Amino acid sequence: MLNFNLLKIEQPVFSRFLIAGVFTVLLSFLILFSSGGVSSELKKCQLMLHGSGGEIRLNVEVAATEQAREKGLMYRTSLPENSGMLFVFEKDRRLSFWMKNTYIPLDIAFIDSRGVITDILQMQPLDTSVLYNSSSEVRYALEVNQWWFAKHGIIPGSKIGLHGCIGK
Repeated sequence: MLNFNLLKIEQPVFSRFLIAGVFTVLLSFLILFSSGGVSSELKKCQLMLHGSGGEIRLNVEVAATEQAREKGLMYRTSLPENSGMLFVFEKDRRLSFWMKNTYIPLDIAFIDSRGVITDILQMQPLDTSVLYNSSSEVRYALEVNQWWFAKHGIIPGSKIGLHGCIGK
């Protein structure tokens, strides 16, 4: 005859494992949400760009923290017209961007600490084989929908008014 008592799981032990597992999952969610890992509201402001047609206003989200800069425009499927993301760095340096998990065709402008565009590059969605690099040390990068700069006559050498967006 088989002894079924050997197969019996002690109820208190099973309950402790179940409670520990649920607690671990809840704690993970709390850490994720409290650290801003899912979504955090970025500062929004308006830039003034000087193109061939005069001054153009651009609504931007400001990515000024390492976490915000790393996420950038990833996972978004669209970007409203006349909108973009301004990446702010603490000091001048050569910058590199890529399009990991970025579904929108974008243009990127690299901008020096005086607000002058040094480079404008076109970036292809989801292409992680290419790094988009600034040609010199810069302080900012601005991503917009592809062809936005050309449409508004904004070229390297154009000036961007950063006042109000970065505390200047």
